[in-house]
Amino acid sequence: MRVAIAGAGAVGRSIARELVENRHQVMLIERELDHIDPAEVEEAEWVHADACELQSLEDAGVESCDVVIAATGDDKVNLVVSLLAKTEFAVRRVVARVNDPRNEWLFGENWGVDVSVSTPRLLAALVEEAVAVGDLVRLMTLRQGQANLVEVTLPTDTRLAGSPVRDLRLPPDSALVTILRGGRVIVPQPDDGLEPGDELLFVATAAVEEEIRRAVVEA
Repeated sequence: MRVAIAGAGAVGRSIARELVENRHQVMLIERELDHIDPAEVEEAEWVHADACELQSLEDAGVESCDVVIAATGDDKVNLVVSLLAKTEFAVRRVVARVNDPRNEWLFGENWGVDVSVSTPRLLAALVEEAVAVGDLVRLMTLRQGQANLVEVTLPTDTRLAGSPVRDLRLPPDSALVTILRGGRVIVPQPDDGLEPGDELLFVATAAVEEEIRRAVVEA
């Protein structure tokens, strides 16, 4: 993929390194001249420009990008970059960093954001996921808030032990996508049996999350 990253701070550079290692074409757009250091990510294309300016994005060739990542430390900037990428350049996938969790409600379809990433919320979710058994934990918001990635860990006394996946009575607008068991990642098949301690990952709308919890925990 060709990926443009707005913001070449520590977060933007880290993302760029990961993407370059995975053999993607990366362009870093940075307004502050003292943040531009091509030696930090030699394989990336570096552009000194203001990503909030339409002409700058056009000159950088953002229309040719498959993904735009708004990764600056300013939520206002990230929202503007996301809106321009989606509405002016029709970028297929726009990912935005949320610095202040209080602003998370803004990062959705109205501002052109496909996926928002809030570090504080993600860290809190990971902590909950590590200690919560039998509770539903929301890990990530997908598709402009239309769906979430949620996790439920089966308790040791689960009544689903030994039951096949097909016996799960899940609500509409939900899907079991992965079972994490020890060090294994299992793509669930109808005949796969469930075990205590399994971490079940679902993609679902927010409206049916409580139904999923009841179907898994209170089964």
